[in-house]
Amino acid sequence: MRLALICLFVSILAAVPGLAAAPGELAQSSFEAEAGASPAGWQSWAARAEIAPKTFVSQEHDRGGAGALAIAGDGNPAAYGGWQRRVESIEPGHWYRFVAYYRAEGVADENLQVLSRLDWRKASGKRAGHPDYVHAVTSEGGWKRVSLEAPAPEDAAAVDIQLFLSNAPQGRVWWDEISLSRIDAPGPRLVRVAAVNLRPRNTGGPEQSVQRFLDVVEQRVAAGDTDIIVLPEGITVVGTGKKYADVAETIPGPTTAALGKMARRKNAYISAGIYERDGVAIYNTAVLMDREGKLAGKYRKVYLPREEIEGGITPGNDYPVFQTDFGKVGMMICWDIQYADPARALALRGAELILTPIWGGNETLGKARAIENRVFIVSSGYDYPTQIMDPDGKILALAKDEGTVAFTTIDLNRRYLEPWLGDMRGRFMKELRLDVPVRR
Repeated sequence: MRLALICLFVSILAAVPGLAAAPGELAQSSFEAEAGASPAGWQSWAARAEIAPKTFVSQEHDRGGAGALAIAGDGNPAAYGGWQRRVESIEPGHWYRFVAYYRAEGVADENLQVLSRLDWRKASGKRAGHPDYVHAVTSEGGWKRVSLEAPAPEDAAAVDIQLFLSNAPQGRVWWDEISLSRIDAPGPRLVRVAAVNLRPRNTGGPEQSVQRFLDVVEQRVAAGDTDIIVLPEGITVVGTGKKYADVAETIPGPTTAALGKMARRKNAYISAGIYERDGVAIYNTAVLMDREGKLAGKYRKVYLPREEIEGGITPGNDYPVFQTDFGKVGMMICWDIQYADPARALALRGAELILTPIWGGNETLGKARAIENRVFIVSSGYDYPTQIMDPDGKILALAKDEGTVAFTTIDLNRRYLEPWLGDMRGRFMKELRLDVPVRR
């Protein structure tokens, strides 16, 4: 009899939305409200009543079959807010995974206007640390899945799960399958990075210039000791006295073959700048060779200085990001660093590490690109430092002398928090205004 009562009690708990999870956790996929009241545990939130969106439980769209949390702009262009639920018994310093699904209609910019975050709270109810913004999004059958893994601040005792709609007067968003669970802290994701400082002179040809770079890699980088090796811009033209058209080649071609062979020898990715011929067009291109010596990707320089335009170079028109076995990388080339959008586009596409073959440029702007986008930047240059920089703009390694290598190990899982702002990587992803036209 006692066992039967226990089983009945457990089954009742499991049937009540949001109550089956352990303390400090939540798992809910159905929502019910009577006579316009909020579902149990949830409440509407807005900074001011006059900008409060409409919040309600909807059967129109749901994943669990028993209603979803809905928010509507209700024709109000200033509407900002939505649903909020506090989860108690958060363990400070421990990691949590948040997952939720949403479906939106009539929203012009979902990345900006559909917002979810974890707002950590002390036992007193005051804010602990800074809110963590959820920005990882994938599509699943007409719904978007958002997720975040983050540690609770050391003084946290609770967390407010916040699901908002921002300034979308004709918009509606449905939230469902919401969960918060404690997880083990992720281990470090270490990447061994090397950048080569070398400027060949009087080589006579591209093969000889490339070989001098490979000689330094052979001598200075131990096999199996490095994950990514970065060489400068234009390694096929520097020191040759030749014009761009004289050294331009197809990709794949002789230089990628030579780089690939070295990549296999060192069991490392290699990035370098060369000149690519594609029909009548010549591009200033950065290539990425994988550990097996295969071409993992290429990037054609978007921003060209007048000297390259006058030399017959054609600009690229995309900012690709490449998945490696240690994380996502992007590439910029030289003059790209003068402008905000190349690094910004790479970061928005998920790049954690930006490889920068460069001739020369503004070092302050290079530092700004790391800080504003919260990414590591590795540069290999001639009239620009060969260095490895972290998301705070701190130089982790610097090769001052020619023929040397800047080398360090970075952790792509490390969180770089700003004391007054929190995790700006997440805030950058959710607050960046790409919807405002930039007109000449």
